[in-house]
Amino acid sequence: MDTNAITAPLSIAYSPCPNDTFVFDAWAHGRVPDAAPPNVTFADIDVTNGMAERGELDVLKVSYAVLPWVLQEYALLPCGGALGRGCGPLVLTARPGGPASLSGKRVAVPSERSTAYLLFRLWAAAEVPGGVGEVVVLPFHEIMPAVRDGAVDAGLVIHEARFTYQEYGLHKLADMGEHWEATTGLPIPLGAIIAKRSLGDGTLRALADTIRTSVRMAWQDPSVSRPYVLEHAQEMDPAVAEQHIGLYVNEFTEGLGADGYAAVRGLLERAANEGLVPALGPEALAFP
Repeated sequence: MDTNAITAPLSIAYSPCPNDTFVFDAWAHGRVPDAAPPNVTFADIDVTNGMAERGELDVLKVSYAVLPWVLQEYALLPCGGALGRGCGPLVLTARPGGPASLSGKRVAVPSERSTAYLLFRLWAAAEVPGGVGEVVVLPFHEIMPAVRDGAVDAGLVIHEARFTYQEYGLHKLADMGEHWEATTGLPIPLGAIIAKRSLGDGTLRALADTIRTSVRMAWQDPSVSRPYVLEHAQEMDPAVAEQHIGLYVNEFTEGLGADGYAAVRGLLERAANEGLVPALGPEALAFP
């Protein structure tokens, strides 16, 4: 651990999704040596994005897409988040079709401040003639039923929907991750861990050490985290929860590395060029 070990409790919010509960299990249950006890709040990513914009809580799991709005107050931590390959959001429809079938159509998305939404907008600008029509924000769990029932023409889905959309009779029209990887060669940046800069550089480094250790402990014995994962997995099938963890917890969770940082900056620079987010400063992603 960093010599500037954290002593005071820290407030943190992350989702009840299996990848987050897996990553934070050891820390949340006091098994990381010298780590401060976290006061945990469970919240979906669109809620934590709002918390970050309002400056609430010390540590938050957020969409990479929200970083341009919050990096004055928060620092991006180099570990604990979700990046990867083959794990991008999907565009689903009730009937098979191609990108042109979405021209002027109504599409449901989980948030307009999400990485999924940025990837979708970048894909649509390149692949959908004339662009899509109305974009409707719906809670994540309502999107697939809305597509199935014809309330929208297509839906942008994330996380475990990759494994369950066929149960709704839906079809994959496009994989945003495949498009991103084909055009950039970089991993897909999805969820970030941020912490308040006011905590101080030493505390931020100690916090990163805590999270990295929590990840490594989860990998060392995955069975230890299983009760915590399944407790919060919202009746998810245990096999799906394991697939979820396998897809979203990987080497980039332990450390962003050069490819991870390049992916984050590449996404946000492309999005800024399309007018979707404010431009980042040259040192915005730097960690103390």
